[in-house]
Amino acid sequence: MDYLHKIEKVEGEDLLWNIPEQKLGIVNVIGGNLQNFRTPVKVTEFLATSYPFEKTNLVLPDTLKTKLPPLDNLVFLKSTDSGSFADGEELLSKMDQADFNLLIGDLSRNAITGKAVQSACHLSAKPTLITRDTVDIIADGQAERILMNSNLMIMGSVVQLQKLFKAVYYPKMLMPSQSLVQVAEALHKFTLSYPIGLITLHDVQIIVAQNGIVNVLPLKNTSYSPITIWDGMLASKIVALNLYNPNNFLEATLVATK
Repeated sequence: MDYLHKIEKVEGEDLLWNIPEQKLGIVNVIGGNLQNFRTPVKVTEFLATSYPFEKTNLVLPDTLKTKLPPLDNLVFLKSTDSGSFADGEELLSKMDQADFNLLIGDLSRNAITGKAVQSACHLSAKPTLITRDTVDIIADGQAERILMNSNLMIMGSVVQLQKLFKAVYYPKMLMPSQSLVQVAEALHKFTLSYPIGLITLHDVQIIVAQNGIVNVLPLKNTSYSPITIWDGMLASKIVALNLYNPNNFLEATLVATK
């Protein structure tokens, strides 16, 4: 099992040095619906104040125009009657204008929004991290095509990744009841089949996988708990570290846990 690397402590100081002093890069934080948009707002504020991005856009459905004050970084896209994204081409266009996209979730689970998000993720040419309930939307349709987009990174629970496995009829099983070694083997083979990056939590271990390599880090040696790992802050840091350290997903993602 030479593909499995158990890491006790994250170093990566050289990657942190790659964060520039001057503003660089445009990031889109995409999510929200009429009833819930707290996490996209929180994550956008965190990124805008923590990293020297040229611009951090908060991309929301236009049904929220009357609920937020006018700000330079607010972008509104067409929404459905239920208050979530409606147009895949418009969403794709906005995604391809950024240097990195974070699909943070809080999306309505309706067919129109599902198709819009699935289409944009399938076609986007820009690095994109998909997390929280956006992972469920990806698993609901077009999963095979979406997972062939090498620009994508997916951060989800083992249950969510299990849905992805089932959506593409993957022959290797993935279940929460499996041992850490069994989960690592499944992700090893899955990321040899699909050119994406994966991040999950299992057996109180953060697992990061890409190109068949699986890195495992004890959660206790990070800044996160089994609850806070999913609140959007880690996903935000993963976006920042990967933007400033392109083509170094495995190490940059682990450094983000510090």
